[in-house]
Parts: sequence; structure tokens; C-alpha cells
Amino acid sequence: MSPEAPRLSVVIPTYQEATVIGSTLDSLRRALTPAAPVELVVADDHSTDGTPDVARHAGADRVVVLDQHRGKGAAVRAGVMTAAGATVAFIDADLAYSPDQLLRLLEKVESGCDVVVGSRRHVDAVTLVRARRLREVTGRVFNEATRLLVLGEPRDTQCGLKAFSAAASRQIFERSRVDGFAFDVEIFLLAERLGLAVAEVPVELANTTASSVRVGRDAARMVRDLLRMRWWATTGGYPQAPGGGVAPGVGPRGGRQAGR
Repeated sequence: MSPEAPRLSVVIPTYQEATVIGSTLDSLRRALTPAAPVELVVADDHSTDGTPDVARHAGADRVVVLDQHRGKGAAVRAGVMTAAGATVAFIDADLAYSPDQLLRLLEKVESGCDVVVGSRRHVDAVTLVRARRLREVTGRVFNEATRLLVLGEPRDTQCGLKAFSAAASRQIFERSRVDGFAFDVEIFLLAERLGLAVAEVPVELANTTASSVRVGRDAARMVRDLLRMRWWATTGGYPQAPGGGVAPGVGPRGGRQAGR
């Protein structure tokens, strides 16, 4: 990492976010700049509403645009792989989690954790506004499918607030294969197989009514991707866990759980 590298890079995945990305960038910069030199990276999933141009005009440090609409996972991957910060985080453009919470993740990474994830299941987590009932139920079903098919233990995989050391971010995203919303699960899977220390921190969530997730359609795709991950994990599509273990959830456990 060069001496000029920012302390923190924040990747904001976008798709058709022209109406909000300007205020999002402003909120992030106001919340983070006083505490840490920050780089804001907008990773756009081939929007057609001018989101990339709005982001540039609003002062994004980097704007990465996919050449076709591929999914949130592909956008985050592209953004992470261009980020220059010593710590790399991502947060959704709707700021369902207030920007200042990124500083909690930053401190945890700088204390020695490879991967730090927000958790709505943490005993200290707070939900200010609840999600719609259908989305809550679908989320619980997906988390149970994740536990059974891939991870083998309960995880709040879909919390949209995660941070990595620069080295860990590249180790994970160089190997990631899922382009859709299930990419969050793949982060946990790869972190465990690479033997990276994962820590969870409580988050304060204010669910918004706006979401790019379409519950029925995207839930089916996410389950399909879980099955693909299990297949890749058991057939050599992912790196072996330290000590030659196999995929979490389908054999001996890999990875390390950092202190909370």
C-alpha cells in the first residue's frame, strides 16, 4: 500500500440511483472525512438513468461502470478491485445504515481483523424501522437455506455493511464468482476457506421502502446461487480451506472467528 493511499475506501454499488447518489456521496463524505482520509468509489451496474455522470459531478473519487447489467455482486467486485484504501468497505446507496457506522468497522479492521461484517442479529443491534413482512420472512428462509447448504451456522449474510483489509479484499474478490445478491454469502464462504479472521459488529438499521431486490424473482436466483456455491466448493471451484478442509457446511470447518 503506497504512503498516499487513503485510510478508507468506501465502495457504493449503484443501479438506477441517479436521484440519490449525489446526496449519498455528500452524506458519506461529511460523516467520514473528519475522522479518516476517505476514497469514495461508485461501482455502477450499467445504469441507464445517468447515475455515473451524476456521481462524477457529485465528486466521487472513482466511478467504475460495468459494460452490461450483471448484478450487485459484480458491481461490488469491480469497485473493490479498483479501490486504493488500506481498508475497503461497501455500503448500499440508500444508506439504510448510517455512514458513521463505517468507522466502527474501520477500527475493527485496523485492530487486526481481516473481515468485519455488520450483524442485525448481534445482541446490541438496533432496528429503527422494520422491513416489510414478506421481506422479513423471505430473509429468514434464505438465511436458513444458507445455513443448510453452505455455511453450516447462522450468519446475517445479507447485512449491507462489510469491511476488509486491503489484502483480504483482494484475496476474496479475486476468487469470487457470484454476480447477484448472494455474493454476500460467498464472502463468508471464501473468508473461511482462506482462513481469514471474521468479526461481527452490531449495526443500527433503518430499513427503507426503496429496494432493488424483487423478492420472488431474486429469492429464486439467490437459492440457485447457493446451490452453485455448494457445487463449486465440493468440486474444486474454490480454494481449499487451511489444512486441506472442504467447504464449510459440507465438511470440516475452516476459517477463524475473531472476537466480537
